[in-house]
Amino acid sequence: MTSPGAVRRWRPAFPLDLWAVLAPLRRGRGDPAFQRVGEVYWLTGNTLGGPATVALGAHGNEIHARAWGEGADAVLDGLPALLGGEDDDAGFHPHHPVVGEMRRRVPGLRLGATRRVWDSLVPAVLEQKVTGYEARRSWRELCRRFGEPAPGPAGAAGSLRLRVPPGPAAILAIPDWEWHRAGVDGARRRALIAAAGVAHRLERAAELRGAAGRELLRRVPGIGVWTAAEVAQRAWGDPDAVSVGDLHIPGIVGQALTGTAVDDAGMLEILAPYAPQRQRVVRYVEATVGPRPRFAPRFPVRDYRSI
Repeated sequence: MTSPGAVRRWRPAFPLDLWAVLAPLRRGRGDPAFQRVGEVYWLTGNTLGGPATVALGAHGNEIHARAWGEGADAVLDGLPALLGGEDDDAGFHPHHPVVGEMRRRVPGLRLGATRRVWDSLVPAVLEQKVTGYEARRSWRELCRRFGEPAPGPAGAAGSLRLRVPPGPAAILAIPDWEWHRAGVDGARRRALIAAAGVAHRLERAAELRGAAGRELLRRVPGIGVWTAAEVAQRAWGDPDAVSVGDLHIPGIVGQALTGTAVDDAGMLEILAPYAPQRQRVVRYVEATVGPRPRFAPRFPVRDYRSI
């Protein structure tokens, strides 16, 4: 019989839009580690204490969370941070009138922090220089074949069949031909293997935060500015980590704020007055203009499984 799990109830002292906060953590609709069922959000992850599953839902002004697995206490302890409880927008000023309007339209948007670097790093690396279709396919393959069933009712015996993403040891144990089968090329495979070898040190990036945390991640071969920013946005809710090098963000930000699509340099110039909260502006744009693919510059679709 499935354990009833551990429970926590938390009442935020601010308006909270669960989907707006959690959306950056989902890697496509078929994400094996994140599913939304009605108004309940199911997430899995690796913690220092072990794997965990958490189900979140809003009941009036209160958030109800139930967690399973060896890492249940860790994810419940981190619930406020996950939902933006540590986010601080003091000093943020909408220099563009449209940003002020965006902010008014999504008062429940907060920058959440999972406090877990590894779980954000793996999908970010998979998204390097490939199409969204390829990256999400590889993420599903790795989770389903090298992760483990999610603890609790969403795991192997449940209808959701969620998976906990593969940890560093599982990544290091994947044979070469299995990487090929999962559609992961040599460059991304080498980056993941290099990161897995020092994964315990990389978790410190979430403690360092800011530019120092991003710089620690970039010491790993294959982890560049874009990937470090993508991890920082999720692992510690970095308000200034802009994904420079993204195929889509500059055009969307430029169009939304000035009416003209721009490149990376143009985007950074537009966002300069918002430092050190430039990423907050990007999130407002994404939440109001509409979702965009979150992927670095990429090449045409390639199926490495058939090469």
